[in-house]
Amino acid sequence: MNARDLMVEDVRTVPADADVSDVFHKFARNPFSGFPVVDDDGRVVGVVTESDLVDLFEPEEETLWIPIGLPPFVDTLTYQVKPPWGDLDMGIDLMRNADRPITEVMTTDPATVTPDTDVDEVLELLSGDDPDINRLPVVDDDGVLVGLIARQDVVRAFRDRRI
Repeated sequence: MNARDLMVEDVRTVPADADVSDVFHKFARNPFSGFPVVDDDGRVVGVVTESDLVDLFEPEEETLWIPIGLPPFVDTLTYQVKPPWGDLDMGIDLMRNADRPITEVMTTDPATVTPDTDVDEVLELLSGDDPDINRLPVVDDDGVLVGLIARQDVVRAFRDRRI
């Protein structure tokens, strides 16, 4: 068994010139948690996931500095702050990032396989040390997208072989 046996050929993609707003709409209209990002020639240039977009709404600085004592506040306490989603102003963050190019948000240089990649290598990538690999774009020798393998595709293939 190889990648060709596991992959789905009808793949929804995001164009490399899309912005964050375009990708939000794509996620809203499709039941997927990630998309390959392709250039005009169909070559994979990245992958964008829901978590990439969620990261836009998390504050970069999670440290709260609290002055102690009287001025000139010679001492401070430091606390790690993780505000709940309800406390974040998502509307403002979305407006601020809506026109941001998706190429600034996506994962660049994603793991890919070719149609002839052995199933063992596919399994290693999907179950390896990098927990962020949930899908593998399948590309030809020129890097053009020809399919996609998600974790559930592998599970489904093994289930079907047992039946």
